[in-house]
Formats: sequence, structure tokens, C-alpha cells
Amino acid sequence: MPALILLALAFAMPQKARAQEKFKRDIEQISFVPKGQWIAGVSVNYTQSSQDNYQFLVIENLNGDAYTFKVSPMLMFAFKDNLAAGGRVAYSRQRVKLDGADVVLGGDTEYNVDHLYSISHNYSVAGAFRNYISLGNSTRFGIFNEVQVQVGGGQSKLEKGQGVDYTGTYEKNFHLNIGVAPGLVMFLNNYSAIEVNVGVLGFDYRRTKATTDRIYVAHRDSKSGNFRINLFSITFGCTFYI
Repeated sequence: MPALILLALAFAMPQKARAQEKFKRDIEQISFVPKGQWIAGVSVNYTQSSQDNYQFLVIENLNGDAYTFKVSPMLMFAFKDNLAAGGRVAYSRQRVKLDGADVVLGGDTEYNVDHLYSISHNYSVAGAFRNYISLGNSTRFGIFNEVQVQVGGGQSKLEKGQGVDYTGTYEKNFHLNIGVAPGLVMFLNNYSAIEVNVGVLGFDYRRTKATTDRIYVAHRDSKSGNFRINLFSITFGCTFYI
């Protein structure tokens, strides 16, 4: 019995000593974006589409066109190695013109939509904070995580029908967004880089006031949380490090 006790103590003492040692991950982090650098950039997005008797699933004879334009300049300052703070502004404009379309749900169920026109523009200003991480010892490729607090507003107009069937709605909105957008950056040289980021999670609040036919007034509040990769929020841009 004493031998067993001594054997147990012999195995326990090294484990206790190892448990008291400080664990170090030994992750080497180089200065990817050094302190004192200014970071200026812009991202531009433009899409346009036109349909002529287009068919998709239950939609037939689709005729119309649409475009979306968005520009977002950015300015940040690296107050510490691999840490930067600053802000960005954004402006977007979208227009959809639908001349006609048939929604066919079955042999005896069919709806027709024609003379639909929508145009909107939105603007926002955001504060941003970035943390850069190099990929190994490379100073050309790296990843970053950007936290944004965004406030903005916008206006939109929706028209439908013509003649005595004409109706229109005018909307004004205010929105607040808090989100996280990680991304990848690739330096082309010492001063310019290309980057891409995508929204992963965040919280969005939007308040809208709608006036229909200059008579009816309605208010709408919406809140949403995003905790997944949003493929529709992928942004490409170019940045300059001065």
C-alpha cells in the first residue's frame, strides 16, 4: 500500500508542475500595417440588366430594365501597429422599370403586372475600426476584421399603373446598422492594395414613413439580426497606404 501511494504521488507531481506553467501559443505577428500610416480607399459597384420576354420559373414575358450604383470612399489612420480607426461614407442609387410581366401559378391562375417603376437613393456615414493580421511572415497578403457603426437615410418612389389606375408611394427612411465585416487584402506594391470583404454578422434597425397618393400615411419599423455570411454584401475595393 505505501508503494502504491508513493507511485501515485510520483505521477501527480509532474502533472501539477506542468499545470502551473504558463501556456504560450508562440504565434508570430509581424507589423503588417505599421503605426502612423494613413489608409484611403474607395469601392465602386455598378450593375445593369435588361430583359426582353424573359422567363424564369413562374414568371413569363418579363420586359424591363434595372440598374444599381454604389460608391463608398474610406479614410483611416493606423494609431498602432496593425490597428486602424476612421470612417467611411456611402451613396447608393437603384432604379427598376418593369413594362410588363405575367405570373403563372397554374393553368387557371395567372396575374399580370405592368407599368411598375421604382427609384431610390440612400446615403450613410460610418465609423470603422480595423485589426490586421498577416498571413505567416508575408507582408503582401493579410486578413482584417472591420467593425462598423453606420447611420444613414434615404428616399424612394414607387409608381404603378397609368391613367385612372395610376398610384404612387413616396417613402423616407432612417437606418442604423452595427456590423462586423472580415476581409482579405493583397498589396500590389508598398502603397496600393486590393481588398475584398463580406458582412458576417450585425444588427440593423430601419424606420420608414410612406405616403401613398399624397393622402395615406403609414409608418413601418423593422429590426433584423444577421449571423451568417451574406453573399450579397461582398465588396471589392482599392486602398492606398500613405
